[in-house]
Amino acid sequence: MIYADRIRLRAIERTDLPSFVGFFNDPEVRENLSVYLPFSQAAEEKWFEENLSRQPEEQAMAIEVHDAGGWTLIGSCGFMNLKGRDRSAEVGISIGNKAYWNQGYGREAMLLLLKHGFNTLNLNRIYLQVYETNERAIHVYEKAGFVLEGRQRQARYRDGKYIDVLLMSVIKSEWLDHNL
Repeated sequence: MIYADRIRLRAIERTDLPSFVGFFNDPEVRENLSVYLPFSQAAEEKWFEENLSRQPEEQAMAIEVHDAGGWTLIGSCGFMNLKGRDRSAEVGISIGNKAYWNQGYGREAMLLLLKHGFNTLNLNRIYLQVYETNERAIHVYEKAGFVLEGRQRQARYRDGKYIDVLLMSVIKSEWLDHNL
């Protein structure tokens, strides 16, 4: 497990799947994700098996918060599209439990992911894609050291309109300067 002050990242277990189905079937949670249709427990189980077949560095992780009742699952995160030669990877994060929104857990999870990516996986560049309408996430990413690299104009169709997708990244040397 990977620990920060208030959270931990751990491997996703089969017993987590009902929670994820609940999170991602909530339209408000899906609003800023590439998931745009409800899905079943069976579809989540298929995703789980595919996740287990990925290389360990690209397996999604659960985000848990330590509270009075112990550890509570609030979302997921992880690296994908890892390029070994280039030492780069895409990162994704989702806080699906809305009771934990706007409390800094997404920022803490992203900072922990960056530390893991740069210090453990020896990445040099970590990037992400975010919808232009997701102002809260953009603010979190900027505070974590990400900079805007580009814009894919009208790249996604959401709720009857086309929106831009922003490409943001952080380089290890920048992150080190940002976190000293």
